[in-house]
Amino acid sequence: MAKTKGSSKKQQNRGIDFKVSNSTIVLPEQSVVSEKAGLALSKKGLTLKELLQHTSHHNAKVRKESLFSIPFEDALMGMKDLFLKHPEEIKLHRYAVIEKLRERISDDDKTVRENLYQLLKSVILPGCKEDNQGPVISLMMAYIFNAMTHLSIDIRLMAFKFFDLAVEYHPPLFFSFAEKILQNYEDILRKNQFYLEDKGKLKNVLAGLVRCLLLLPSSKEVNLLAKNVPEQKILQAFEPDVPTVFAEYSVIIKKLKNLVPVLVNCFQDFLPVLHDSLDAQSFDCMLNILRSLDHAVTFFIHGVQQGHPEPPPLDQSFSSVLLKKLLVVFPLSPMHHLSEKDDDRYVILNIAITEIFMHLSEWICPPAVLFEKFLTFVEYVLVEKSCSNVRSGKAVREKQISTLIPFIPKLVSRVIGNWKNRLLQAFTKTFQDCSPESSVKLACLAAIEEIIISQEDLLCTDVNDSGQFDYKITLVRELPKLLVLLGNRHPSSSKVVLHLLLRLGQRSLLYDDMQGSLKEFYSTDQDKGNICYGPFLRLARDSQELSICCLYYLSQLDSTLLKSIASCCLCQELDPFMLFRIIEVLHSTYKAGHIQISDHINFLITLASRYKVCPGKFRMISPFASNFGSIAYVMGDNSLVFVILEKVILEQLSLKPPLDNSCAMLRILIALDSKPTRLSEQSICSLSNVLSAYLIDVAHCVPEYNDESTIHGQTRRYYLLPSFILFDRSYKLLNLVLNVMGSLINGRSSSLLSGDHIRYAKGHSSIINAIVSVLLWMQRDAKVQQILYLYKEEIDHISRSICSLQKIFLESCGSEAPHISWLNSLKHDVYDYGYLDTKLILNFPANRGKLERLLDKVTYNCKSQTWKRQTALMVYGDLPWWLGMWKRI
Repeated sequence: MAKTKGSSKKQQNRGIDFKVSNSTIVLPEQSVVSEKAGLALSKKGLTLKELLQHTSHHNAKVRKESLFSIPFEDALMGMKDLFLKHPEEIKLHRYAVIEKLRERISDDDKTVRENLYQLLKSVILPGCKEDNQGPVISLMMAYIFNAMTHLSIDIRLMAFKFFDLAVEYHPPLFFSFAEKILQNYEDILRKNQFYLEDKGKLKNVLAGLVRCLLLLPSSKEVNLLAKNVPEQKILQAFEPDVPTVFAEYSVIIKKLKNLVPVLVNCFQDFLPVLHDSLDAQSFDCMLNILRSLDHAVTFFIHGVQQGHPEPPPLDQSFSSVLLKKLLVVFPLSPMHHLSEKDDDRYVILNIAITEIFMHLSEWICPPAVLFEKFLTFVEYVLVEKSCSNVRSGKAVREKQISTLIPFIPKLVSRVIGNWKNRLLQAFTKTFQDCSPESSVKLACLAAIEEIIISQEDLLCTDVNDSGQFDYKITLVRELPKLLVLLGNRHPSSSKVVLHLLLRLGQRSLLYDDMQGSLKEFYSTDQDKGNICYGPFLRLARDSQELSICCLYYLSQLDSTLLKSIASCCLCQELDPFMLFRIIEVLHSTYKAGHIQISDHINFLITLASRYKVCPGKFRMISPFASNFGSIAYVMGDNSLVFVILEKVILEQLSLKPPLDNSCAMLRILIALDSKPTRLSEQSICSLSNVLSAYLIDVAHCVPEYNDESTIHGQTRRYYLLPSFILFDRSYKLLNLVLNVMGSLINGRSSSLLSGDHIRYAKGHSSIINAIVSVLLWMQRDAKVQQILYLYKEEIDHISRSICSLQKIFLESCGSEAPHISWLNSLKHDVYDYGYLDTKLILNFPANRGKLERLLDKVTYNCKSQTWKRQTALMVYGDLPWWLGMWKRI
């Protein structure tokens, strides 16, 4: 029975086991993957939420027993990977991330705290830098302050590192918690003798304190905005309804009074180290202590200034601590010979103590013996004298001396007797010896301004002491040399020098013997006419203008310096705006009596005659040509100036300058001339030859268009206007020009001089064609047209000369041996250039028709019936077949 029952039960179980179900098997892994689709993941496939959950528990053992068994360090690394790969995640979830991670600021595990610090420093806070970090930082402050009072010393020290990081990314944070922060620094520094055997930890604490105190306003930096603290007042109260900042000053000053003795005691604890060897960590700690004390002193002085109209003496307890416990140990020196590196450290510490003394001595009267010690040290550092107690290397001098330079002006004003000259001598030597691009040079420039300008009256107190004036002159004369040495490699330094020169000039402290060095700054002449340009051309426009403005304050500009400046003006690299500015400033300098009239005229004429106009910018010279004219007009007695310029301009025009330069000089001439003209008879005769060649060149170079509104029409008008104005002022000049043109057509020897003045129109046919164009342009001008009616004989002579020329040419065109030499030249011009010039007078009926109408108008207005003209030139008849081909071309 039992067997049967057992058998049936077994069969029943088997039947159940063989049933097949159609249900889908769902794996947990598949659901997790589907949930993470589209989410930002770390390299191990974890989301930010999972990583944060792993870090949330307060117990490290529990965190290690979490679902994925990922160590906390790996979770932080996963966050770092995720944030670097998806930086937008930081901005989207920064508050949630900080709320989770801030709990680990007081973590018992040192590795956890260090990894969290590195994650905040390298990834999270930099990722939120563009946003307002105030709310983000504020989320951590309660946990940081809690860690600062932790029983564990390591956690307390690490808390100061977190706070230092928070202040670095959000400086106004310090002012919101200044009282609490300073109290925490005081507490931890008081207990250094118990647990700060590790100097590296003390170094971190002191570095954070320096960062905080550096944010305080001081007598050196009154405006906190200069320290790049955005949108914050100097001190921000805990409550916004505090009426003034004096309450905040009083709170911080009270805390600093308590903190300063603690810092001094901490510094004294390191003094035994000085007798053996000054290791790097001890040096860093001592330097940070001294910097903290210096910031405290400067803030205290500033607070007193802000709180009282007349600053009272410093608090006796505050100053006595510094005098009796810190300053009395100056200068720090080793007991035996050390390496140069160790010597450098002693010099740096002594300089830091000197800074404290200099700031403190503004409000107390230090003992004379102590003052003498610091003066001796300052003099030594400046000149690198041999000293039995302290030795300094050049590297330290270059890096650290700039911290002492700002105190030199005040020391010079305070000391008496021989020390004034000794300090000026040491300062002058430092300024001369340091490299142009060094920070020491910039510091010296600021000190020079204060010594020479701000304390000018003090330097003049002792009239019998010429040494002070000698140093002042030496310093000023070094400035132009410094400009040349700086070149264009250090534009910011050059700008500082130029600003200083300008301020010195405004106080009449520039010397004429500086012009030799200034000439090198602009340009110098070399062999074979080459020009070596100085730094001026390569500096920015504002620096160029500063240098030009300095010239105004020289009592007498030398002609060689003007020549150097003129060479820069002629350089194509110079900005046109600066060219006009130079002309303007130099003219003002002339009006002030600092430039001779002859030198000023030579400068203007040099620019007008030699300035090269770039292709396509033919009117570039027009603005300053007009400017020249207006300048020349107000240079003084117009008659005297005109006599000087008349001769100079005619000499320059006879040298065949380019059209633009000739036009510029003619415009200067007409600006000084009047109606009737002031030109002498000799000048009119000379000008007729020059002006004839000028007009022919204009006609040859400028295409002829009837429409005056086109660019060619405006260009032609620009070039012709000076000549037309001269014709209106002197009819004789027009008469002579017409005679010269007629002589040029006939090829007479008397016209050779005018032909030599022609620069562009080469060849007889080109000259003839240009003459006809000039006559037609004259006819279009209303004033010149009226004058032309008086010289019908000269125009008729030109017409008949062209007719005769055409007749001879047509008769001799096929001759192999023409009997007129100049006709052979004309034939050569036709064969060689006729196919290029479609406006030759011999084959362009339109010009002949225009000339005929011109002659008709002249005849009509003169009412002369006896003026018979040859019509061969005017009437277009049957021409040879080759001349018709020229016409078609």
